[in-house]
Amino acid sequence: MLDQLTVLAPGLIGASVARAAHARGVARRIVLWARRPETRLSLAEQAWCTAAPETPEEAVAEASFVVVAAPVDIVVPLLRQAAPRLRPGAVVCDVGSVKAEICRHGHDAVQGGAHFVGAHPMAGSEKTGWQNAKAELFDGRTCFVTPEARTDPGAATAVARFWRDLGAEVVSTSPDTHDEIVAHISHLPQLLASSLCAFLATRDQAWRNYAGGGLRDTTRIAASDPRLWRSILEENRDEVLRALRQFQDELEGFQAALANRDFAEVAARLERGRAYRDKFRPSL
Repeated sequence: MLDQLTVLAPGLIGASVARAAHARGVARRIVLWARRPETRLSLAEQAWCTAAPETPEEAVAEASFVVVAAPVDIVVPLLRQAAPRLRPGAVVCDVGSVKAEICRHGHDAVQGGAHFVGAHPMAGSEKTGWQNAKAELFDGRTCFVTPEARTDPGAATAVARFWRDLGAEVVSTSPDTHDEIVAHISHLPQLLASSLCAFLATRDQAWRNYAGGGLRDTTRIAASDPRLWRSILEENRDEVLRALRQFQDELEGFQAALANRDFAEVAARLERGRAYRDKFRPSL
């Protein structure tokens, strides 16, 4: 059990970390810091929050383990602000969906006795805010842990153990490999869902009222926060562009098969898609 877990900037993911840690007895004390005073007051009233101090420096001062749950463009600045008050030996991780830049700068920010290890739980929803947090959010979900060559091995082990204690299935990989993977399986799907809705918005507005479950299922994540996704796409621009180019090749091949009345090829592509989808792990 950790003496003190601190979560900085708890939204959906960060507050779910706190709720899961409380439910599973992972930490004796759970300290949360949020930028807005009214949010800190609300958090302090929750059974899964021990304290909600006014500054990130206060929040990390006694922590043995820190989770930075801010948007990806805020992680490093927030970490630099809090770093001078980190205890020697404290372990810090983030939850950002882009890792290369965060890991590189995060390691530099905490030099002086603390240790940084990147992490990214593949959990969440189109909803945001700590009010939507769930203690079971990470159950059976993949969590990437992304140590670098210079990462302290003990810290990497501690971060992997922490996420397993919250119910996640840990996969360890390099930050660069992580960014390539999520560009394809997370960031590209977001772009496709958002682009489809943006395209349909140019057509007759009444059409949306006739849609069945297929459009709703396909575009659920288009309801995600655009500001959050803008920062993610800025951070992972190169990998997302590569994924987009590869997908455009696939889409053009489908278009060519349909234009040429090559319906055997159309069917083959549809079958390949179904076979891939059928092999997904069962949803929880």
